[in-house]
Amino acid sequence: MKFSESWLKTLINYPWTSTELAHSLTMAGIEVEALESVAPPFSGVVVGLVLSAHKHPEADRLKVLSVDVGRESPLQIVCGASNVVVGMKAPCATVGAILPGDFKIKEAKLRGVASFGMMCSEKELGLKEEADGLMVLDPAAKVGQDIRESLRLDDQVLTLKLTPNRADCLSLLGVAREVSALTNLAITPPVFTLVEPLNAITREVINQVPQACPQYVGRQINLTNPTAATPPWMVERLQRSGIKSHGVVVDVTNYVLLETGQPLHAFDDQQIEGAVVVRWAHDKEPLVLLNEQQVSLSNDVLVIADESKALAIAGIMGGLESAVTENSRHIFLEAAFFTPQAIAGRARRFNLSTDSSHRFERGVDFAYTVHAIERATALLIEICGGEALPLIKHISTLPSRPSCLVRVKRVERVLGMHVTQALILDLFTRLGLKAEQKGEDVEVTPASYRFDLSIEEDYIEEIARLIGYDHIPELPAVGELKMYSQPASLQLEYKLQEQLVARDYQEAISYSFISEEWQACFTDPQQESLTLINPIASHLSVMRTSIWPGLLQALAVNLAKQVERVRLFEMGRCFYKEESGKIEQPKKLALLAYGKQLNDQWGEKSRTVDFYDMKADVEALLHGQEVSFDASQHKGLHPGRQARIFIGDLAVGYLGELHPRLVKQLGLPQSCLLAELDLDSLNLNKLPSYRESSKYPPVTRDLAVIVEDKVVVGTLLATLKPLIAPPIQDLFLFDLYRGPGVPQGKKSLAFRIVMQDTEKTLTDIDIDLLVTKVLQKLKSEFQAELR
Repeated sequence: MKFSESWLKTLINYPWTSTELAHSLTMAGIEVEALESVAPPFSGVVVGLVLSAHKHPEADRLKVLSVDVGRESPLQIVCGASNVVVGMKAPCATVGAILPGDFKIKEAKLRGVASFGMMCSEKELGLKEEADGLMVLDPAAKVGQDIRESLRLDDQVLTLKLTPNRADCLSLLGVAREVSALTNLAITPPVFTLVEPLNAITREVINQVPQACPQYVGRQINLTNPTAATPPWMVERLQRSGIKSHGVVVDVTNYVLLETGQPLHAFDDQQIEGAVVVRWAHDKEPLVLLNEQQVSLSNDVLVIADESKALAIAGIMGGLESAVTENSRHIFLEAAFFTPQAIAGRARRFNLSTDSSHRFERGVDFAYTVHAIERATALLIEICGGEALPLIKHISTLPSRPSCLVRVKRVERVLGMHVTQALILDLFTRLGLKAEQKGEDVEVTPASYRFDLSIEEDYIEEIARLIGYDHIPELPAVGELKMYSQPASLQLEYKLQEQLVARDYQEAISYSFISEEWQACFTDPQQESLTLINPIASHLSVMRTSIWPGLLQALAVNLAKQVERVRLFEMGRCFYKEESGKIEQPKKLALLAYGKQLNDQWGEKSRTVDFYDMKADVEALLHGQEVSFDASQHKGLHPGRQARIFIGDLAVGYLGELHPRLVKQLGLPQSCLLAELDLDSLNLNKLPSYRESSKYPPVTRDLAVIVEDKVVVGTLLATLKPLIAPPIQDLFLFDLYRGPGVPQGKKSLAFRIVMQDTEKTLTDIDIDLLVTKVLQKLKSEFQAELR
């Protein structure tokens, strides 16, 4: 948004300098990106009237002028401009004048003829980079008047860098409202007389899309002189706003756009066939725009049409066929409120960016639509003469502006300063908002032009803006310090991480997405994978159901870098859909071990990590729990070297060696060990229970029994576990033997029983009874025989 300060001052007479204005607006959130002078410094230049022009006696391209500059006698000036004519008015730099670049005008002789000044072009005054001939002034300009005063060159141009939510400041009236709120001064809006319309039949308007165009206002205007010149004051304001003059009709619509923020468009009324229709475009409907760009429209683009064709893309750009020209005596002028949703994105689709689309996308003041078209009508009739037909209005459901309760205590808490209800009411009133007391608080309704106000925080921001961010006191942050307990799940994760790092594992982080092929190698048939609609890569198209694929890819990367011993773990979520359709996201812990069990050292012979090493790591992590292992059939693991992990009766994971098929597929020199635990099923934060220590000595007994070779040791130990109760303190396997002395098809298992009583020393009778109890259990369950 670009405008001249002199134009703004016609709406509100504020007491600030240009610099103070820019600072105040910026501190209020309306950033002034640039503040530039209309003209560079110069002096001694006045309005000159050419009284006569004679050919220079010694130069064909020079003329000797007699110029009236408001003094007793005219000045003789030698000039070489090609466009100089008798009777014209142009800037005249008199002797002693200083032009841009510190160029001082002196009395001089040109080819023997004295010259007492210089006639100036716009380039010489620093108003343009290039100019052809003298600057032609308005015939009404006062002779002898300082050119800076005549052309109002002691002016500043402000360029605003507005955020998208402040579309209300995309007009002079909007900026004036801001200045009014900041200074508490009244606005003086432009005064004009409404044009008395003819009592005539108007063109029909049909609005087929009231949801996209809640308000449409149109009017036919018959101009007496469509070629009338745009008034210099209007051209000046447009140019200083960065808009070139394009003829009186376009200039007036642009002027009203800048003044009120309401886009308007004028059609050549004679190019409209039948009724004006507001509708969605037909699919692939053609239209040639004002910039001669031919576009093919789609059915989600809003258009203004007649009964046979599209005339314009609504809110963006008009069509070339219905455009007004200098010969257009009959025009149809429109002003409308299109919803931001109906306009947003359409201009960019056709590589367009217009002032209209910029405003409609952000929201236009629907309460000012009729005013804007009346203002444009009055200007056109004043400049061109003519007559206007009655307004045609189509108004449906306009956007509602719900009120909001602003709590005084809430304002104080957010701003960190004391405010009163009276102050809030005053500030809202200055902003043009409807505000009233509501108990101790304030109920406020936003104005039609403030689309950015909806929730309480929006209004608190307005209060802060008007108070001034630089006036809000700086206070140290004060808050109540509390110690919050850490979630048990997080404590568990930290505990496991520490243990794994202590056991020489390194944490890895892999993608939660994997390929369908890898997913199929590890997914449980009962778990349906989740496929991504828009994957970042073709090989990352499904959400993982296991962390193992990510760790295996990390292993492959490490092996490619010649790392021979790898220990990795990762905690993360997996994703799958149950048969019921419910999506589950369990958190899991996965481990991977590859290579040597220990780094090379002198004290112990090196060996490759095996199933029991991984089992030992899992047991260490789950120490203190009722951990057990049972045979399993996971398709990603070696059929004979894997186990299901249980805590009590709850299955919490798997461990085992990678399946030989996958070892080959990955091209690994040797297999690796894997484990995976469901963290959501673990509870390792149980408080320890007190147990009295015995002052009596423990007693141990070793038993060796022979059982069938098919007996699973884990099952046998699980059967004996209930017997571990005082005075039996522990019972564990310490040896397994097959060979001479043991029948074929059988094996020898050696157990150690640790017994201790807290109240007495165990006698031989007590010990024998306990051992017998264990032997009877083994015999009854597994037909075990004492060796």
